[in-house]
Amino acid sequence: MKHKKTVIWGGILLIGVLLIRGYSSSPDRVENGYSTGFYPGIASVLRGAFGWIPFSLGDILYGLLVAWLFWLIYRGARAIWKRQAGRDDFFRVLLRSAGVFLVIYLVFNIFWGINYNRLGIAKQLDLRLDKYSIEELREVNQLLVEKVNASKLVLIRENREPPPRAKLFSMVVDAYAKADSLYPFLHYRTPSIKSSLWGWLGNYLGFTGYYNPFTGEAQVNTTVPYFLQPYISCHEVAHQLGYAKENEANFVGYLAARSSDEPLLHYSMYLDLFMYSNRNLYRSDSSSARNFARQLLPEVRSDIKTWRDFNRRHNSLLEPVFRWVYGKYLEKNEQPQGVLSYDQVTSFLIAYYKKYGTI
Repeated sequence: MKHKKTVIWGGILLIGVLLIRGYSSSPDRVENGYSTGFYPGIASVLRGAFGWIPFSLGDILYGLLVAWLFWLIYRGARAIWKRQAGRDDFFRVLLRSAGVFLVIYLVFNIFWGINYNRLGIAKQLDLRLDKYSIEELREVNQLLVEKVNASKLVLIRENREPPPRAKLFSMVVDAYAKADSLYPFLHYRTPSIKSSLWGWLGNYLGFTGYYNPFTGEAQVNTTVPYFLQPYISCHEVAHQLGYAKENEANFVGYLAARSSDEPLLHYSMYLDLFMYSNRNLYRSDSSSARNFARQLLPEVRSDIKTWRDFNRRHNSLLEPVFRWVYGKYLEKNEQPQGVLSYDQVTSFLIAYYKKYGTI
């Protein structure tokens, strides 16, 4: 059989996939064996190996992968056009491509992806994520309005300028160091936060940052408005610590930013959380949602306008396609709400407030 070796390797890879699926079927096993056992070590090694590089190695790897895919498509189309490719050639390319994607799937999961199946931060903080009432949602909206306005007033009073990129990332690392004293499971060693080389493209696709599980780097789109970047950075570090689900990463980012003494981190975090909770409230009580939005300081409303204008300038036909694909990816990874999973941080926030009486 011409493709015997390929088929054998494919079978081995498929067995690996099935083993990962079987292991991931128990959230308790994942939490205790992988997320708080194996994963922190491998993540720290990756950050130590690649974090010192001054540019984003992960961005370059992804760029090469995309270029390789286009090259395969081009070669295949060219061969078909010139009638140089037969059925046997097509079968060989198909098998090899499937093998590459199975390897990527295995490495992705071993290096990070299994975290999608963990018990997570709610278990670690013993939070009860019960369905919240409209009244509770209104109360949290009011509290967030006060927090947003208070942190913005501090920035205005101190006449704070946007910090350089390196300083911002250092502030985020310090925030996690302070959070570590309260929540030891948020210990962040060997930091690796970098500006994404593809930020300009991210503006048209709709992403503001991402975690690269193959290199351990947290990528931040530093071309978006500066007041968004601190909370984005906290969110991506949360992914580095093994909180794969978007709502959990948002909440862990909140815990870190809240632990900081930096008003810019507070403002960035509370503004983003207000937008999430206000959007959730709008779906059930649009009048109250608008009323809370009107209570924001003029300077805060100006920042929101800057944010919306930025998004409007970067509207593209690719963004809804990218959001749909990414939403399907999230749905396949224990997040049935798709891209709306980000908004579900509100549930964590309300549960935290009910338990601790503060946000």
